[in-house]
Amino acid sequence: MSFSEEMKARSQEAWEQNIHHPYIEELVAGTLDKEAFKFYIKQDIYYLKHFGKAHALASAHSDDFKLTVRLAEKAQKTAQAELTVHEQHAKALDLADFKAEDFSPAPAAYNYTSHMYRCCLFGDVGEMIAAILPCYWVYADIGAYYADQHPAEELYDNWIQTYASDWFQSSKNEMIQIMDNLAAEASDAQKEKYFDAFHKAVEFEIAFWSMAYEHEKWYSER
Repeated sequence: MSFSEEMKARSQEAWEQNIHHPYIEELVAGTLDKEAFKFYIKQDIYYLKHFGKAHALASAHSDDFKLTVRLAEKAQKTAQAELTVHEQHAKALDLADFKAEDFSPAPAAYNYTSHMYRCCLFGDVGEMIAAILPCYWVYADIGAYYADQHPAEELYDNWIQTYASDWFQSSKNEMIQIMDNLAAEASDAQKEKYFDAFHKAVEFEIAFWSMAYEHEKWYSER
């Protein structure tokens, strides 16, 4: 079992909560409230902007030139590809004028991006990648698990097929390989930090679905 697989196995309970979250199951069934999906799209556009920056920070910290270049490419291509899909969704949801730069995120989105930045500020490259990896892997597993489901709502079907696609699955596999390569050079203490960063990100993925499902607000706004 690879290091990445070990981390996933240690996070299995949280992993299953992602795959079978009510938000996901209703999206797959085509019954998810459109307002919940709209809430998610806005929050995820905000998240992906910072997701791309986290790749760039990891790229800058790497001593391996090939990894530096590859992470810089992924900062541009992967995040931008997902943003392009979300921007198409935004137009269909009458959110064409939405600007992430002027947006105040919900607590879960803010906390998740803050976790990534904390790992980038205080961790090594392995910890940075560990904090980024669950976004690839959880989404890829959701896409693969529900690939044969085709909700009548085209927006939802398009969302599932994006993450079930060969392109996204390949991107996930590449990030797993990067993680395993970094772990091979790490001490046991470092690897435990990697797991902590990874597991917290898996938990934040659950919080992200709940945020959209419940239209999460800051405490003073409730």
